[in-house]
Amino acid sequence: MHPATREYAAADLRGYREMQQLAYACAESVAARLKPGVTEREAARMQREWLRGRGVRDGFHLPFAWFGDRTAFAGFAVPLRFLPTDRRLEPGMPFILDLAPVRGGRAAAAGYSGCLGPHPVHERLTADLRAHRELILARVRERRPLREVSADVDRLMRTQGYAGRHRAHPFGVRAHRVGRAPHRRWSPARRGRGTGALQGAARGVFRGHRDGRLPRWSPSRSADHPPRTGLWAVESHLGFRGTGAKFEELLVVTDSRDPQESAFWLDDDLPHVRRWQEEAQAV
Repeated sequence: MHPATREYAAADLRGYREMQQLAYACAESVAARLKPGVTEREAARMQREWLRGRGVRDGFHLPFAWFGDRTAFAGFAVPLRFLPTDRRLEPGMPFILDLAPVRGGRAAAAGYSGCLGPHPVHERLTADLRAHRELILARVRERRPLREVSADVDRLMRTQGYAGRHRAHPFGVRAHRVGRAPHRRWSPARRGRGTGALQGAARGVFRGHRDGRLPRWSPSRSADHPPRTGLWAVESHLGFRGTGAKFEELLVVTDSRDPQESAFWLDDDLPHVRRWQEEAQAV
């Protein structure tokens, strides 16, 4: 276990790791049950039901599911387009499952990319995401401004021949800070919209506006500063000719002067990391 940050004790980091493992276990379980004819709405509901069965009643947002060209956020001009639709999964179609559960005040974030059968473009996208994970960690360890990190990742995407889909995300964010959220149960009135976590995020945005350090990464001038210590939900989302792929996971930033300890991914035992390790061993 890496040294804890001032804000998070070692026990806290273990708790966040357990939540991230839970989120990815949910995504893997649902992905294994997907078949032709399943809709995005049904896939999102499968995630909610799986999480409820493990005591999760809150989240930063409801689970999402995107199929086909919606994995590349095609036509996502307004926020409502992010919501699951009646799009049905077909053989050979890529999909993304996205969830951010909260339990016991601890949040996690998971972005799982899969495909219902062989798809060369999707396979190439998921393989090329590895370089993004490595670049993000290297730049954060160098204490580069978040705006500069975003620019470097965009440059890598263009070099690879892809379109970055972060511009289609709300606020164009590549990452957001994760803080402790008050525990509260979902209710029919809230419809599981993650009110507890969102209230914490809103407070962070207010503080960020006040001190000029917003709790999110973006190409804007407001992100022209190094990352603050703490936990960050970081993602990279590539798109190519109507096919998209992404990952999302927690990055820990500390105040250590040791580059190796100054920043690290919370967990390397994740589906996309295991996939890259297996590909490397097969070469």
